[in-house]
Amino acid sequence: MMMSNTSWQIQGDYFETCNCDFLCPCITTHLAATPTQGHCDVGLVFHIEQGNYGGVALDGRTFAVLAHTPSAMGDGNWTVGVVTDDGATQEQQEALLAIASGQAGGPMSALAPLIGTFAGVESKPITYMKQGNRRSVSIPGLLEQACEGVAGGDANQPMYIDNAPHPANSRLALAQSTGSHLHAFGIDWDSSGGNNAHFAPFSWSGHS
Repeated sequence: MMMSNTSWQIQGDYFETCNCDFLCPCITTHLAATPTQGHCDVGLVFHIEQGNYGGVALDGRTFAVLAHTPSAMGDGNWTVGVVTDDGATQEQQEALLAIASGQAGGPMSALAPLIGTFAGVESKPITYMKQGNRRSVSIPGLLEQACEGVAGGDANQPMYIDNAPHPANSRLALAQSTGSHLHAFGIDWDSSGGNNAHFAPFSWSGHS
């Protein structure tokens, strides 16, 4: 078990795709708007480049938070499951789960009151790819998703939304999915692309 009174910090790269049409109304309405499909299916994936949980190093580890909301996200009753990469040790798995679930404090703890059902945790191989304005992840049997940034005035850079109320980062790149397939924790969603996506660096810290 992870010890209490543990300080931690992680930083790396994140991206998500959701089933909303681009541009998702949830962030700009502080989770009050009804998702464009009436409900939300979303996969948020975090690749840690550097980090530790107390004395447990987390460099190179990846985790995913997969969620379904039956209506507006702010109404709560979310179903959430966590996937940790199977290259992690038992201590690393426990640290990743504590951070991803918000139990260890940090940004994800703000979402905890919205969760109605914690559907569990699975350990699976996770392949995370970052190349320019493109992101992709493969968790065989559970999640396959990818996105590409929406070009701004500088065609080499994506457009951004700033001061966003989002746990990953207050500055999110605007992106569109190039394919999303989520089949885990009772959540089933497939898209050939075009739906909403975001990516950003993240830097979190907390104290459990």
